[in-house]
Amino acid sequence: MRDKSWKFRLGLILVIISIVFFGLLVVIPFLSIEKSNKILFTTITLITAEVLFYSGGFLLGKELFTKYKSYLNPKRWFNKSKRDQE
Repeated sequence: MRDKSWKFRLGLILVIISIVFFGLLVVIPFLSIEKSNKILFTTITLITAEVLFYSGGFLLGKELFTKYKSYLNPKRWFNKSKRDQE
């Protein structure tokens, strides 16, 4: 497990960077710049974050991407697994 491929590492880095870009979306409204520039920066940041996230997900692989995507599914948040009931 120690010998990860460069694709896996790059995919993980891209997903982490995309999270940083999503975090920037919270900061942009509080900047002291013109409204038109705020809209432009928000749009660019959102598109960049989405592209980085899905590119990273593509490099990580379908199995890993769907595994973590399923954790974010609100339908599963309050269901107890069979392991927890034993």
